Amino acid sequence: MVRRPVAWVAAIVLLVEAVGFVFVNGLMATVVDNQQMSLAGLDPDAMSTGAWSAGGALGLYLLGCAVLLVHAAITDTGFGRVAKPVLISCAVLHGALGALAVGLVGWTAFVFMMVVLGLIVLTLVAYGEQQEPAAKTAGPAGPADAAPVEPGPSAV
Repeated sequence: MVRRPVAWVAAIVLLVEAVGFVFVNGLMATVVDNQQMSLAGLDPDAMSTGAWSAGGALGLYLLGCAVLLVHAAITDTGFGRVAKPVLISCAVLHGALGALAVGLVGWTAFVFMMVVLGLIVLTLVAYGEQQEPAAKTAGPAGPADAAPVEPGPSAV
């Protein structure tokens, strides 16, 4: 089936993306701190700390999503009550970041975000609701369910 490889690829891409987000936010924090830049009078140290915090939080979030995808790929089971909304929110995040990336970074970043969005959605759809076998859904069909047979007159 295709769902295991897709889950593995999505997990690897999210891991690489997590490292990239932490690196970019760390780079921005370092530049703001070294240049003592300020935006609308904000303290440069607060901006640097905020950039590090945002990068770390987003990196941990993407790492957690990658762990959920790795678990699904290893066990070949669907997602639970917690994992499904987390991965849906990750897909929504990538859609929003993709829309912002067009204007701020360019079409290449948009395409990357849409590919990641597609991988996450494909994994969610592939590991969707599993249908039970027909024998289990039809109910038990044993002697306990059979109607009692009344003895009738014999033909002898």
